[in-house]
Amino acid sequence: MPLPKPPAQRASRLDDSAYAAKLTPSKPRAKPTVTAPASTSAPVAVAASAEVLRLPTPTPTAPASSLPVKAATKAPARAVADKPKRSRKATGPAKLFVLDTNVLMHDPMSLFRFEEHDVFLPMITLEELDGHKKGMTEVARNVRQVSRELDQLAASLQSSSVEEMSKGLPLAGTGHREAEGKLFFQTQLIDTPLPQGLPQGKADNQILGVVQALKGLHPGREVVLVSKDINMRIKARALGLPAEDYRNDKTLEDSDLLYTGVQALPSDFWERHGKTMESWQQGNTTFYRISGPLVPTLLVNELVYLEAPGATPLYAKVTEITGKTAVLKTLKDYGNQKNSVWGVTARNREQNFALNLLMDPECDFVTLTGTAGTGKTLMTLAAGLSQVLDDRRYSEIIVTRVTVPVGEDIGFLPGTEEEKMGPWMGALDDNLEVLAKGDNSAGEWGRAATNDLVRSKIKIKSLNFMRGRTFLNKFVIIDEAQNLTPKQMKTLITRAGPGTKIVCLGNLAQIDTPYLTEGSSGLTFAVDRFKGWAHSGHVTLARGERSRLADFASEVL
Repeated sequence: MPLPKPPAQRASRLDDSAYAAKLTPSKPRAKPTVTAPASTSAPVAVAASAEVLRLPTPTPTAPASSLPVKAATKAPARAVADKPKRSRKATGPAKLFVLDTNVLMHDPMSLFRFEEHDVFLPMITLEELDGHKKGMTEVARNVRQVSRELDQLAASLQSSSVEEMSKGLPLAGTGHREAEGKLFFQTQLIDTPLPQGLPQGKADNQILGVVQALKGLHPGREVVLVSKDINMRIKARALGLPAEDYRNDKTLEDSDLLYTGVQALPSDFWERHGKTMESWQQGNTTFYRISGPLVPTLLVNELVYLEAPGATPLYAKVTEITGKTAVLKTLKDYGNQKNSVWGVTARNREQNFALNLLMDPECDFVTLTGTAGTGKTLMTLAAGLSQVLDDRRYSEIIVTRVTVPVGEDIGFLPGTEEEKMGPWMGALDDNLEVLAKGDNSAGEWGRAATNDLVRSKIKIKSLNFMRGRTFLNKFVIIDEAQNLTPKQMKTLITRAGPGTKIVCLGNLAQIDTPYLTEGSSGLTFAVDRFKGWAHSGHVTLARGERSRLADFASEVL
């Protein structure tokens, strides 16, 4: 907020009586900023009430004169403007969030995701964390990270007294400056009777009792339970307690807002951009440099198209955005049989876009999403084999996926790593069978030799052994990527070395990992973070090409 302009002429100070008579209305305006009485609020609420702006009381040094009221009121306004802004984004007391154990297990950094609000940890939450700290699972690693963060926060205490602990620990004490609130531990026994239908011994019910007790102890604050457990939130609301899901892990609130990678150009594109357009040709590729209101809506490597009846369609990719201009590059037509990739041709517009990204050596990271039967795996495998065996661009293909069963788990599998992953790679075998049928002129012996050669260039790896690896000059396919968490996705993508291309495939409507949704999936996370990067691309495949039965089932089931 800018400072008010200084008065045009110098004014003399008022005496005590004139100052009190003119500025008495200013005192009630400071009262609404007081959050709550000190006796009924948490320690942070008391600190918040201490932040009320205090106007300095001037000491009269000169006799009063005929000073206009407008000039006299500028002194308090300047004092308010000189006061540093409050860090809290909302007026009133900060909320007090009570965290369920599964929130910390899901995101170990969730303690620092509540901005200016405070966090409360019940003692039963710490007990449950202690019971899950052993093991090599993702949950155990998260629990150990939470324990380390809590230990660092507790190290800032000057003494081990309960009084100091009850005042709260500043969450920004370990370097997380975005967390402006405090962390409170349960330092005393809370005995709050719950309804008769809820047994007292269960951990969830003990947490509900803590929330109910805090609500009574701090009536001036909003106490909210945060849990990933749906049934826990339902029970809390049935008891009249506010409960929320932990939404900070969600990249998008609505999956319909996910970046599709494809944009349709307006029908009057040539008329509006033709006058200022520049075009040139390099080989069989045409480039267009455009300027206008369309440019701010484009992203680098976004695929655009214009289909008008009676006119030649335009299929292009945004290769460069400089200021108010953008460069479009026409795409290769993989729908034509002469441009087929390992015998595979594009059957629709989105498949043509996908093949252009998969065959582009400058595109290091490609994500393909779509329903079942849209051709994600088949096109990716065909593009990989073409660039490994024909172009010699990559040395081999590496295929991996998350081993999350759809139904009941079949137990341990015998054999080597590749043999254990075999049952999970049925989709790979099905697509290899389709690609092997493409060349009928080679005969049975020729097809068998081709299959052996193809199998020798494809390695199946488990996700569990990816930590610390570096892939050099490889074509990496991550299948069923919608079941990956953002942390697992980061682990896989950072394995890429020089000359490696990574392709992520998935259907966001078929997530099998617990506590993972369309908005919090690692595939959604990667699509949203990589959009607009010059060496990545994304296409959402819309039309299924598997069979009429599969297409109809996707629509009606």
